[in-house]
This record gives sequence, structure tokens and C-alpha cells, in this order.
Amino acid sequence: MMTVREMAERLSMTPISVGDTDRTFDGVYIGDLLSWVMGRAQSGNIWITIMSNINIVAVATLTDVACIVLAEGVTLDENVRTTAEQKGVSIYTTEMTAYEIAAALATVEQ
Repeated sequence: MMTVREMAERLSMTPISVGDTDRTFDGVYIGDLLSWVMGRAQSGNIWITIMSNINIVAVATLTDVACIVLAEGVTLDENVRTTAEQKGVSIYTTEMTAYEIAAALATVEQ
């Protein structure tokens, strides 16, 4: 299994908040409707989204995702970044679309 750090390095993602980068991930969940993500993302998934408000940190904590990947160059304001750091939630950003990220992850996991 690949770690969050290895995933970020292989896909040239920019770290915004760094939590447990040695955590391995199992699967990917793509979603932007937070209530939907809360009910469907699974522990250990990488969560790909374009959402950037403070609630993503709470949802990531509740679902125990391995990390959040912000697609299409989305960034966070300082308050969200600080909260994510305090909660130990790893968040990365990339210019890739959600589809491109998922396709790339399917390739590098093999």
C-alpha cells in the first residue's frame, strides 16, 4: 500500500496542511456535497473535492479519510489551513481535475 506522502510526491501535489503523511490509503472518494461525503466516504480513503470551507476539516475528521486532495488548483484560507493543522488533517492541492487525480491514483497504486 502507498502512503499519503508517496502519493503526494508521485503526483507532484502541493501540501497545504500536513498530518500523518505515513498513513496508507485505501481507495478514493470524490464528492463536494458534505453530507453525502459524510455518509459515503470510508476510513482510509483519499477524498477529492473542490470544497474549501472550514467544514471539510470536520468531515475529514468524522470520516477518518487519509487526506483531502483539492482539485483544480483550489486553495484554503489561513483559518481553514490552521484548523486542519491543529486537527492533523493532511490537505494537498493540485491543478488536476478530480477525474485526472483518480485516474493517476489508479495508475500509481498498481
